[in-house]
Amino acid sequence: MITLTYQYKLKVNRQQKREIIHILNVGKSVYNYALSERKDWLNSRNCLADRCSLVSEYIIPADQPYPNYFVQAKNLTEAKKVYPILKTVNAQVLQQVLKTLDKAFDQMKSKGFGFPRFKKKMRSFVFPALSKNFLGDEYLNFPQLGKIPIRKSRKYPSGFEPKQARIIRKASGFYVLVSFKSQESVPDITAGKTCLGIDAGIESFVATSRGDLIKAPRFLLKVQSKLKLLQRRLKHKVKGSNNWLKLQEKIARLHEKVSNTRRDWHFKLSHYLCDLADNIFVEDINFVSWSRGIVRKQSLDSGIGSFINEILPLVAWKRGKYYLKVDKNGTSQDCPNCGAITGKKALSERVHRCDFCGHIEPRDTASGSSRFCVISLTYIRSIFVSSVSGVVPFTPAPAGLYLRIHFTHQIQETRHQQR
Repeated sequence: MITLTYQYKLKVNRQQKREIIHILNVGKSVYNYALSERKDWLNSRNCLADRCSLVSEYIIPADQPYPNYFVQAKNLTEAKKVYPILKTVNAQVLQQVLKTLDKAFDQMKSKGFGFPRFKKKMRSFVFPALSKNFLGDEYLNFPQLGKIPIRKSRKYPSGFEPKQARIIRKASGFYVLVSFKSQESVPDITAGKTCLGIDAGIESFVATSRGDLIKAPRFLLKVQSKLKLLQRRLKHKVKGSNNWLKLQEKIARLHEKVSNTRRDWHFKLSHYLCDLADNIFVEDINFVSWSRGIVRKQSLDSGIGSFINEILPLVAWKRGKYYLKVDKNGTSQDCPNCGAITGKKALSERVHRCDFCGHIEPRDTASGSSRFCVISLTYIRSIFVSSVSGVVPFTPAPAGLYLRIHFTHQIQETRHQQR
C-alpha cells in the first residue's frame, strides 16, 4: 500500500471561514474538557487514602472506569443532548479530536513524552471519511463545509483514492492535507552501482564523499533583525488590540516564510544528492542532542535533523535510491586514503592529516569519504561475487560490523576477486 499526502491552499469565503473557525473552537473545547476529565481521574487516584486534604478533594467514585477513548466517545453522544452546540460539528471530526488526545497519552507512556497540555488554540481538524465526489477540477467537496475552491499547485495522483483530509490554519491562510492511498504493492529498492557518503555538520551543512562542502543558508539569521524589530514593537502594544493582532500576524507570516524557504531548500538539495549516486549512506546521529547543546541555534536554523531523517529518505524512496544509515563512530579517525587510524581529534581541528600516508583533506569530507569507502567496498565485493550483471539486491549488515575495517585489506580483496 502506498500513501501520499498533498497540500493545497483553500480559497475560502467569509461564511466558510467562520464555519472553519467555529469547528476549531468547538474541537478545542472538547479536547480541553476530555483532558481535564482524564486529569481529574488520575489525580483522584493519587489522593491520600487515610485522610482528606484541607485544600481540595477530587470527589470521583472508586468504581468509575478510566475515561479512555471509548468511554469519552460514548459520553460525547450523551453530551450532545445537553450541549446543542456539539451538534453543529461533524461527529467524526469530534471523534478524531478524542483520538488525538488518546494518542498523546499513548506517546507519553511509550515514548516518554510530557503530560498533554491544554490547548489555547486548535490549529487543525480531520475529516476521516470523504465522499466519492470529493475531488473536483478546481475545488474540493468537504463534509459540512461544501465545495471550497483550491489553488491547484499540483495535479492529483493517478491511481490513488483520497482517504482523509486535514484542514490546517496557518498565518498565510487555510490549507488542506489530502491523504491518497493505493493498494499497489511497493517493490523493495535494490542497490545500484554508484555510491555517495554524506557527513552532516554545522560549519558545512553536508559534506559528500565527492569532496563537496555544501553550506546551508542562514534562514533565520537573514530575517533576525526584522524579527527583533517586530517583536520589540509588539511589546509596546496593548495586548488584544487591533495593532497587537496585526503585529502578531506579521510575525507569524515571517516565521512561516522562514519555514517554507528552509523546507524548499531541503527538497532541492535532496534531489541534487540523489542525482549524484544510486546508493546514499549517511551517519546515524542523534540530532536531538545537537538541538540542546552549544550549537542548538545553528542546528535548529539549518534543520539538519529533519533533512537527514525525513526529507532525504523520502526523496530517495520516491526516486528509487538506496538509503542507509551507518555507524558514526570512528568516521573522523580513519584515513580515507590508506585506512589508518589517526586517533581522536579535537572539535576545533577541522583538517584531517594522516601521519602514515601524508594525506591532507578537510575533516568533513574525510569523514564522509571514510564511511563511504567502507560501505562501498562491501557493496562492490557483493557485485563481483554475484553472477548478475547490473543491479543486484543488497542486504545491509548491522552498523557495528562496519567498525574498524581496514581499507587497504579490503581493496586488495576486491582486486583479487576482479582477477
